[in-house]
Amino acid sequence: MIKPRPTEDIRDTPLADALSERYLAYALSTIMSRSLPDVRDGLKPVHRRLLYAMRQLRLDPDQGFKKCARVVGDVIGKYHPHGDVAVYDALVRLAQGFAARYPLVDGQGNFGNIDGDNAAAMRYTEARLTAVASALMEGIDEDTVDFRATYDGEESEPEVLPARFPNLLANGSNGIAVGMATSIPPHNVDEICAALLHLIKFPNATIEKLVDLIPGPDFPTGGVLGETREAIVEAYRTGRGSMRLRARWNVEKLKHGLYQIVITEIPYQVQKARLIERIAELLLARKLPFLEDVRDESADDVRIVLEPRNRTVEPEMLMEQLFHQSDLEVRIGLNMNVLDGGRTPRVMGLAEVLKAFLHHRHDVLQRRSRHRLEKINARLEVLAGLLIAYLNLDEVIRIIREEDDAKASLMSAFKLTEVQADAVLNMRLRQLRKLEEMEIHREHRGLSSEAADLKALLKDEARRWKTIADEISATREEFGRKTELGRRRTEIGAAPSAIIVPLEAMIEREPVTVVCSEKGWIRTLKGHIGENDEVKYKEGDRGRFTLPAQSTDKLIVFATNGRFYTVGCDKLPGGRGHGEPLRLMIDLEGGFDVVTMFIHQPGRRLLVASDAGRGFLVDEDDVVAQTRNGRQVLNLDSGEEAASCAVLEPIHDSVAVIGENRKLLIFGLDELPAMTRGRGVILQRYQDGGLIDVKTFRLDEGLTWRQGSRTRTETDLTAWQGKRGQAGRLPPRGLSGRFT
Repeated sequence: MIKPRPTEDIRDTPLADALSERYLAYALSTIMSRSLPDVRDGLKPVHRRLLYAMRQLRLDPDQGFKKCARVVGDVIGKYHPHGDVAVYDALVRLAQGFAARYPLVDGQGNFGNIDGDNAAAMRYTEARLTAVASALMEGIDEDTVDFRATYDGEESEPEVLPARFPNLLANGSNGIAVGMATSIPPHNVDEICAALLHLIKFPNATIEKLVDLIPGPDFPTGGVLGETREAIVEAYRTGRGSMRLRARWNVEKLKHGLYQIVITEIPYQVQKARLIERIAELLLARKLPFLEDVRDESADDVRIVLEPRNRTVEPEMLMEQLFHQSDLEVRIGLNMNVLDGGRTPRVMGLAEVLKAFLHHRHDVLQRRSRHRLEKINARLEVLAGLLIAYLNLDEVIRIIREEDDAKASLMSAFKLTEVQADAVLNMRLRQLRKLEEMEIHREHRGLSSEAADLKALLKDEARRWKTIADEISATREEFGRKTELGRRRTEIGAAPSAIIVPLEAMIEREPVTVVCSEKGWIRTLKGHIGENDEVKYKEGDRGRFTLPAQSTDKLIVFATNGRFYTVGCDKLPGGRGHGEPLRLMIDLEGGFDVVTMFIHQPGRRLLVASDAGRGFLVDEDDVVAQTRNGRQVLNLDSGEEAASCAVLEPIHDSVAVIGENRKLLIFGLDELPAMTRGRGVILQRYQDGGLIDVKTFRLDEGLTWRQGSRTRTETDLTAWQGKRGQAGRLPPRGLSGRFT
């Protein structure tokens, strides 16, 4: 029998410590190696590896295409050990002109479209680098950036690209890490270059001046940026904020005074097909009373046609309605959370991002100059040795022919270095002609002059910044507004009016009455019915709730399970027949019943209470539910049920509580806490039984309750006043149960 080998390294570690240590390692890996871009080249590792792998495959802009499958295979095999689908998706996005403001990949084949359709499989599509990508990697072979070993140690990859092109702001970036995220919209490279040149000249430029040069993002899909200058300046100052982006539209006149609205540009990252589907859904739901029809007439360009209901509809009103309810208007987030030059994640403002790029270019220039200087010095050393050999040609030939160790003899006779001696020994006979000697003299003078110039450059910081400014100007000339790619696409518009057309004003409103029977059958009747109007119910059933409302109102239902349910009055059945069971519209199961129902009015407060005599105040806005399951507000112990819900008026200052023991207690409203969910505090104590009802009122106006068909009011309430949590006293004559 084979005995298992004892484990040599077993450490007792608390599970919490082990989990936190491993989760921290995972979080750091996600932040550093996946989700956040580097401020210097604006790339995440997968994008950087894609571009570098394509360069290694010689997929330059002037070369032919190669299958994307070949590129993806090289990336995941050499540099990025992740799934091929994720890598291919990243490659596709770099090639999509509607996703990347300045595409880094030139794609051939189906790379998806603005409707949201996916790209073809990688075996069908082909790709190569664009001129922008080439600018990002310009000088990468001149020791301008550091390289590190790949995951298997067989090759090396760049830690960052030299980045002659300001890619972070130009193309933007989006990513979600662990505990942090980034969202940087694309900008116009001509404006970025203008701001960089201004910063070189005025390093302490204000953010207001930089916003003059970069007035806002520039999206590949165009649109109109509608945000106040103050908000844009503040967002760029702090690196956090959001901006409103709207679709671009115009009015086309038709015959007989008719017109149609044509949308030619939609907001960034909005799928056109889904946008039209959403507008159609709103149209079918009768939430767009000003719109008659929507059509998609797009070809290569975007053309969405909107037909108004009639010629009297104002185009601005119709578009405000659509902006409010659809993705024709979106909020673009700005969160410039990036890895700085020290690979530390932090949020940077616009000025910090621009300065980080300039410092990177300054470092690249110095490293490139030193690298070139080393190459020149190495060549000058060889040339100096060759010139010595030409001056002593006969002796050199003799040493080579007669000496056993020619290399050592040459080094001893002419004080040559090992490199120089090797160069002399490797020289061909035809290089001994006079013309070759003259060429060496000429090369030596030229390289000496270049070396002196590079030394002067490395010593002169002002000259280095002048060189960087010239490089930025060249980038601006190559990719700026003088080119089709560089013209601004997103219009900087004025902030939209602060007047928002409410949804209720866009939907047809009509008065209705909500009727609910004792057995839970609910319906709406047209108009507001009076107390004397006859309402028919099923045999054996009778009325319980009758609420005047509008067709656009929301009905709030409070049940004995402590949950609030919300139903739109427009979703309730009409007046024909006896309606439908309320349980079909809300998830009210388990034998629970309705405590009360009322029409929602934003801004009010409610007092909820259980039959155990506990309760609290809650904002009515916090109980509105979005699903059939409702919203749990009043927590209940086993055997408890919700008993009452009172609607507070602003003038109310007191609470009246009555229990099954027929005792009444009145105390101040300020003794109750405001909560969003919980059991609450004790309202009234009981030896037997529980709470029947609660009511809020104004103390100086007295307590009012219904007694049969009459209404009674008691103004002298001193005998029943006390503190919350007391038992109370027997109520006035005529008050034996609920207040209503």
